[in-house]
Amino acid sequence: MNTGFANPSAKPDDPTDPRARRDHGGGLDGAMRQYGGARADWIDLSTGINPLPYPVGTLLPEDWTALPDHGAFGELTRAARAFWHLPDAAAILPAPGASALIARIPALANPARVRITRPTYNEHAAAFAAHGWQVVDDGPAEARVIVHPNNPDGRIWTEAEAEGALCVIDESFGDVAPETSLAHLATRPGTVVLKSFGKFWGLAGLRLGFAVALPDTIARLNELTGPWAVSGPALRIGTRALNDPAWAEETRIRLAQEAARLDTLMTARGAERMGGTDLFRLYHVDDAAAWQDRLAQARIWSRIFPYSNHFLRLGLPPAEGWDRLESAL
Repeated sequence: MNTGFANPSAKPDDPTDPRARRDHGGGLDGAMRQYGGARADWIDLSTGINPLPYPVGTLLPEDWTALPDHGAFGELTRAARAFWHLPDAAAILPAPGASALIARIPALANPARVRITRPTYNEHAAAFAAHGWQVVDDGPAEARVIVHPNNPDGRIWTEAEAEGALCVIDESFGDVAPETSLAHLATRPGTVVLKSFGKFWGLAGLRLGFAVALPDTIARLNELTGPWAVSGPALRIGTRALNDPAWAEETRIRLAQEAARLDTLMTARGAERMGGTDLFRLYHVDDAAAWQDRLAQARIWSRIFPYSNHFLRLGLPPAEGWDRLESAL
């Protein structure tokens, strides 16, 4: 299939390409400047965030007023270990979002070569490049990054492909398919598994993520993130959610149904599904920019990519947004 790379000499997500270096979903402010409307008028499908978030429940006054204590961190890490079935030999570090960990992980080793197969989430390449690493697509390398499942195509990696003296396994979207998790590899020296709270639980604004690795690696990351990295509200809500496996199972069923519904809607309009997860889908379309423009006219924001003329990624709309999406298409 012709992917329609806009610059044939630049590989997907090339960190040397300024168009791709910090390209992300979101960005409703820019959409509003171009197409008008207020934020409340828009449906943002450019990110892979669950549109029906976990109900956060009641917070205590001290969640806002007191410095987070070790007890709250302990409760959160115990809940994370149980929910993700993390190995006893691995340690867990909560952080203010997986992105905060991605930015610091390259400092765990001396700069050399890091292999990152693209297209993928571009913050990994940008973070390693900022620390002086050489980012390569293939060949031998001292470090390896795999996004599992991959963003944007949903690729599932094998255990054999998680290699390197420093290996980062980013499972930010993994909670829709827990049976594919490689978290058991966190007991391998130099391996760091990342978990994100914002996508599956739909609480990206909470800023909560986790690193899982051997205790010495987690200790070094902890020094880099500093004390009180996670807020009191995030500690309480994260613990509550991770202790609620019934909600997670019901959510997986709902997301799978809604992703299938999105496929039916898009393929009926001529799009071809290329991959994705149950939180987002990647489609091949004739003109991605034209599709984005048509949707934006209806105040629906989508994701296109600077390295392809044909890639269109859509998240799932909220319940009240399906009719608008169908009309816009």
